[in-house]
Amino acid sequence: MAVRNGIGSAASRLVSYAVSRGIVSEVDRVWAYNRILECVGATGPCSEACGVSAGYDFEADLALLAEAGVSAGMAEDSVTGRDRIMMRVMGAIMPRPSEVAERFAALTATGGSMAATDWFYRLCCDVGYVRESAIARNVKWQTDTRWGELEITINKSKPEKDPRDIAAAGAAPAGEKYPACQLCMENEGYAGRPAADAHGTHPARQNLRIVPIELGGERWGFQYSPYAYFEEHCIAMSAEHRPMHVDRAALDCLLDFVDLFPHYFIGSNADLPIVGGSILSHDHFQGGHQEFPMVRAEELDAFSMSAFPRVEACVLRWPLTVLRLRSTDRAALVDAACHVLGLWRVWDAPEVGVVSRGPDGTPHNTVTPICRRHGDAYELDLALRCNVTSDEHPLGVFHPHEDKWHVKKENIGLIEVMGLAILPPRLEAELDAGRLTHDEIGHVFAAVLEDAGVFKWDEPGRAALARFVAAL
Repeated sequence: MAVRNGIGSAASRLVSYAVSRGIVSEVDRVWAYNRILECVGATGPCSEACGVSAGYDFEADLALLAEAGVSAGMAEDSVTGRDRIMMRVMGAIMPRPSEVAERFAALTATGGSMAATDWFYRLCCDVGYVRESAIARNVKWQTDTRWGELEITINKSKPEKDPRDIAAAGAAPAGEKYPACQLCMENEGYAGRPAADAHGTHPARQNLRIVPIELGGERWGFQYSPYAYFEEHCIAMSAEHRPMHVDRAALDCLLDFVDLFPHYFIGSNADLPIVGGSILSHDHFQGGHQEFPMVRAEELDAFSMSAFPRVEACVLRWPLTVLRLRSTDRAALVDAACHVLGLWRVWDAPEVGVVSRGPDGTPHNTVTPICRRHGDAYELDLALRCNVTSDEHPLGVFHPHEDKWHVKKENIGLIEVMGLAILPPRLEAELDAGRLTHDEIGHVFAAVLEDAGVFKWDEPGRAALARFVAAL
């Protein structure tokens, strides 16, 4: 397909944008232009350089180029087909992973880890991996509740599935997947697959860059979330595709992370169904540069553990049951956290519905750990979780109850534990129609968090918690 004026101009503007952002060198301008033509199946002479203004919308030109690619047969005519072309274009002109890693290391050495993450995050936004325009469509507000101000988000950033993709996926044969999941390191540079592929649909990741880091003496990767739920929403994932686990090794990794990036918090979803996150098959953490409502919760009922005199401990005034541990002694903090986790794993409080194991030995108790640093002090919050079910609550006793499903039915994971609601797009229509108000949704979310709390803020719950704390 010969280059039409519109396509040539779009490619030229995109190159000028990449040069202005430091993604492409000026001397590589012609090369970058030709790489873009190759990605969309076009041929022709190099266009005159087109400059870009401060308000340039590079995603509009990417969309135009994607349409050209579909017309040239470079991908199927669908939402995911267009997305694969757009990611192919950006991936073709951005730095190699080794170059990104080298720049990150150099900035860390000269300016510290915050300088490195500032640069890396901006790069991920500039190349469209972090979908800023999509994230901007999310609806956000705060609601004042008995637990303080909770943050509410109606998540509109993740694209809806194209009906053609859904139909094609249904007709595709089953098979072993590569990459095994969307958190695997093998996603870096992956071209993606259409829904009709034998292994099922998978998003394009040519513009993904992963910075290698070491946690717990192992190789991990550091990247940003494409559909960020909060400021600089990052992900650390094991180089090995293995299940989530919350244990001493995981806690050590969390502390290693805040040693590397003391300006970020880091946390892990629980490692059991119902109370865990949406991806339990790959060991990973989530973090970022944001202070959540739970961080500001009042500290109550300070207690000590005789075996760990250098560790301060207290209970948070929070709808979930959260114990906060703090110490300048990292090793003592991990030992104390493991002590809490070990006891909680086998703790039964039948008077309030807590059952540590099923009749067949299936474990029900775990924690959602969240770690941060304040100067020389480490702070570790342990939210006690229990995934037991009952006839009355078959989806989980400490899970959103049925009377709140009109607002939230999904798991309460790490982010929501901290007081940030991630709610489905359907709620925007409920708001627009006047069937719900912002305030009502916020208070329902507060009640959802109360459902997830294992020791309620009533007399039986307080007594049960006191018995557990005393046993520590």
